[in-house]
Amino acid sequence: MKSVLRSIVPAVIAGMAASVAAHAASDDNGKAAKGYLKGSFETNTTWYHDDARTNASVPEERWGSNNYMKLDYYRGKFSAGMQVEAYEPALVGYPSELEKIGLTNLYVGWKDENFGITAGSFYDQFGSGLLFRTWEDRALGLNNALFGARFTYNYNDIVSFKALWGMPRFGMEYSDTQVKGADISFALSNLAGWNDVYLAIEGSALDRYEHPSIDLEESGALPNNFGWSGRLNLETSGFFFKGEYVDAGNKYYNNPFIQTSSDPAYLGKKGNAQLIEAGYNGHGLGLNVTARRLEWMDSKIMTGNTSTSNMLNYVPAMCTQYTYLLTTLHPYTSRTGDLSGRFVNSGEIGGQVDVFYNFRRGTVLGGKRGTRLHANFSTYYTLAEEGTAKAGNMLYRDLSVDLEKQWTKEFKMTLLYSMQEYNPSYGANKSTYLSNIVVADLLYKFTSKFSTRLELQYLATHEDQKDWMAALLEINFAPYWSIYGSDMINHGDTGTHYYNIGVSYARSRTRFSLAYGRYKAGYICSGGVCRAIPAYTGANFTITTSF
Repeated sequence: MKSVLRSIVPAVIAGMAASVAAHAASDDNGKAAKGYLKGSFETNTTWYHDDARTNASVPEERWGSNNYMKLDYYRGKFSAGMQVEAYEPALVGYPSELEKIGLTNLYVGWKDENFGITAGSFYDQFGSGLLFRTWEDRALGLNNALFGARFTYNYNDIVSFKALWGMPRFGMEYSDTQVKGADISFALSNLAGWNDVYLAIEGSALDRYEHPSIDLEESGALPNNFGWSGRLNLETSGFFFKGEYVDAGNKYYNNPFIQTSSDPAYLGKKGNAQLIEAGYNGHGLGLNVTARRLEWMDSKIMTGNTSTSNMLNYVPAMCTQYTYLLTTLHPYTSRTGDLSGRFVNSGEIGGQVDVFYNFRRGTVLGGKRGTRLHANFSTYYTLAEEGTAKAGNMLYRDLSVDLEKQWTKEFKMTLLYSMQEYNPSYGANKSTYLSNIVVADLLYKFTSKFSTRLELQYLATHEDQKDWMAALLEINFAPYWSIYGSDMINHGDTGTHYYNIGVSYARSRTRFSLAYGRYKAGYICSGGVCRAIPAYTGANFTITTSF
């Protein structure tokens, strides 16, 4: 891939120069069209030290530093950009393939109202992302951008079409795997001229090429794997319905049942998924019902690689995404199918019901300033049998209710209750752990520039490490300074404190922050996708800026 980058860089630079020259011509007003540059920089650096209390992970260098510089140039319908990343070395818990410094993303593009073309690095997805998605999430250490070409076309908002080809990024390089596909959407309602109804039929096709190893060939794998999806979208008078069926083609997994030399190194499985969403939004009410079934939907860039960044589709956990300390101790991650320890888990089936309601001002429950109520129930099970929708052992269940109330101009209160039940064996047996969590989040504004926020949390359980409690105090001096301190205590078993203190300063588009603390081993989640992190103790310094 390095040779590809060496060959494309001069072409990109030449394309930028040619475009700048072309756009130097005057616009409709006879004035020279002006281009502009946008950019951002982010650094996240941590110093680690030993902590016998938590057996903290300490890298050899005792430092970790993730850095990102992004530049984008726009001139009329033309755009070009690049991203440089440096890991000196990567923070603990990040994928090991992120290392050193490199030019990781580079692109040029042209787009008007109907046509668009991109060459170089880009992100895209088909439908909900179950079949295909490329995206960047720095919190997860994930960036699987395609390096290739994409063409888009839109005809009167009736037909939307895109075709793409490229090689997915893995770590600091682009893999040898090739992806090519197309996505099309027909807005039948726009064709018919319906004003109160939106109806669209959509479809996608994706071909993934990976030169198979000898073991893959002997296991029956072919270089090309074809997948497709069909979708239906309907919206009318506040109601909506979405349905999607995905045939993800053949997947190959390391065979844990090998007994003789004649047994295949990999086992082939057929991937498929079904997703249904329905709901209503209006008159202060929001209702969303989701049902999803997954079977062997672990789509990889490279077969057999177990890195968390080896991902070519998007399968989020469809349940409440929490941010409070104790509610995130055991987050749920979707089970896409795996073979490990001689336990076969082909996937999951389940869903969620999400309800919002805003009580109006002046009503009994709304009071003077209104009240917001949110409730969610989600539950997921293993697939008891491959090729069926029969539920097996429970994987996860969560019932949560949160109430948000603005009592006065100065005081705002949020109360949360969550009952979480999860399976520590990931479905291998029926045993589950149950937790009851309560949170009080209290915000008080003394003046327009001075405010405080207090979080009080408690987790009660008879399993695992028993009860926890946590507290956080945040003091804000708007618009520049913020100071906070928190402590999470496992008082039911180990007595360990997970403390954290920090300060941040923001001015214009730049933010500096400095923090020190002890962090528990667990998961970091973003958008329903998670990665495991080890326990560590240390100081962290971050800068984010844009221009």
